[in-house]
Amino acid sequence: MPRLTVGDLAPDFTLPTADGGSVTLSDLRGQHVVVYFYPAAMTPGCTKQACDFRDSLASLQGAGYAVVGVSPDPVDKLAKFAEQDALTFPLASDPERSVLEAWGAYGEKSLYGKTVTGVIRSTVVVDPEGRVELAQYNVKATGHVAKLRRDLGIA
Repeated sequence: MPRLTVGDLAPDFTLPTADGGSVTLSDLRGQHVVVYFYPAAMTPGCTKQACDFRDSLASLQGAGYAVVGVSPDPVDKLAKFAEQDALTFPLASDPERSVLEAWGAYGEKSLYGKTVTGVIRSTVVVDPEGRVELAQYNVKATGHVAKLRRDLGIA
């Protein structure tokens, strides 16, 4: 799967969210958007990463960044995840993996030394005009949000 690079136009999407609504990327134009892709709600690494985004949300929003999490999980599982961990940013469901694939966040990866096909933990920052500002693939769940904040110059 091709990956997005800086300057690419971010593929638009509309996906259902954990709160029963939906999120459309183009509706968020005019602000920076952190779109992060994770393999599975309520697993240790994904929970750690989501809670790191939750705990950093005020500073990210204060710097003009919205956050959207995307996984192939069904909406009902995402709703439980959001409730269990008090996640207040949109968690979007992509069970067909069409957005994951379009953004280069689904494909072959190495897992415990074996090549498997699945969600590639990734973060893409979209600028206010809808172009890729930063694209990071195969990120670590732990410490990623702190590194992202440093990369974006957000204290």
